[in-house]
Amino acid sequence: MNRRDLLAGFGTLATARAFGIGVDPFTIPNLPGATSPEPIRFVPGFPRKNDFVIEPGYTFLNAAYTHPIPKGSFEAARLAAQRRTELRAPHRMANEAAVATAMSPKQLFAQLINASESEIAYVSSTSEGENLVTRSLGLDHRFDGNVVTDGLHFEGSLMHLLELKKRGLDVRVAKPTADARIDFRDLERLVDKKTRLIEISSAAMYNGFQHDLKAVADLAHAHGALVYVDIIHSVGAEPFDVRASGIDFASCSSFKWLMGDFGLGFLYASTAALGKIERPMHGYYQCADIEPNYPPHLPLGAYEPVSYTLNTTATGMFETGSLKGEVEVGLALLANSLGYVMKLGPANIRAHRLPLLKKLNEEMPRLGFTPVTPKNGTASLVTFAKTDLGKSNIPRRLEEAKINVRLAPHWMRISPSVYNDMGDIERLLAVLA
Repeated sequence: MNRRDLLAGFGTLATARAFGIGVDPFTIPNLPGATSPEPIRFVPGFPRKNDFVIEPGYTFLNAAYTHPIPKGSFEAARLAAQRRTELRAPHRMANEAAVATAMSPKQLFAQLINASESEIAYVSSTSEGENLVTRSLGLDHRFDGNVVTDGLHFEGSLMHLLELKKRGLDVRVAKPTADARIDFRDLERLVDKKTRLIEISSAAMYNGFQHDLKAVADLAHAHGALVYVDIIHSVGAEPFDVRASGIDFASCSSFKWLMGDFGLGFLYASTAALGKIERPMHGYYQCADIEPNYPPHLPLGAYEPVSYTLNTTATGMFETGSLKGEVEVGLALLANSLGYVMKLGPANIRAHRLPLLKKLNEEMPRLGFTPVTPKNGTASLVTFAKTDLGKSNIPRRLEEAKINVRLAPHWMRISPSVYNDMGDIERLLAVLA
């Protein structure tokens, strides 16, 4: 682990203590009311099978669909939910010093992607983040420019853009090549001085294709455009740096490689980009301060029902919900999972996964599968095509063997994680053979 990972681990320990767990995310938490022990030293190494509840005989190779939640995160959520049932004075919930130094999921995520906390907002999903970005740029009602995307972008996002196209937005889509790539020159040809946004995925949901994000950002900025990136298949699975990439916006849910749950994710908006957008919605929690003017303290002069100042951070621009406290169940779970990911280290997670994917790339063609994932990529998944796969007996064989992968009518996606080892890969290959 590097120095940044180590510092992140310290912050996460404080977060865990603030939630009343009292130990680091890799140990079994205390029962409520028990005295907090000294944190147990984390034992490094892969695979991390003991950190998850795995049914005997079950092989899960589908983390890109949804990642299982670590045991420690489940316990953090359980304790947070229990505290929601109890009436206790706030100082009884955790040590005051620990609370003062605790790091929220937003702070942890900012560290993970090398952003500032002021550039991060909570969202319910990746799609909500994308919708907020397009709305903040006026693309849903002011059709004076164009959006450039590609055919390997998330299908939900493509659907969203095509619906805006029906309303008048000029949407330009770079077509994938025959070998399931996006040629940068095809993307480049679609960009002009009227381009408002380039919208892509950092790693394609279908086959893990990865753009050169710095090249895309430079292309956009040279034409006065901004860049939005769906990063759900990158963050947590490998190192990701928004500063180095130069992108303006990014969004992801937490239920994949961040090992959180459904309904909570993040939207990144660079400080520079925040100054170029319009507020897409208004809500109570976007206010830096707000005070209703009720009797008997009515203001002098012209009557104003409420006095307020709007926040100009990502939170102030995009959040309207009540994710302000740090003991809600979802936030407790996510803080623990983010701490887990950061302590393992995204670079170490990637290093553990790459030999497993290499083995699949070597063996799957011998079984009649065609690789469609770039061999030189570092994405979190690998995909193989096979005509009429859905009509073959392979889905039944996999189900009988209790092996979970992503199956489509003509392709299979395999996405191992920290709990998988080469034995899991060998078991899949044996069933396919």
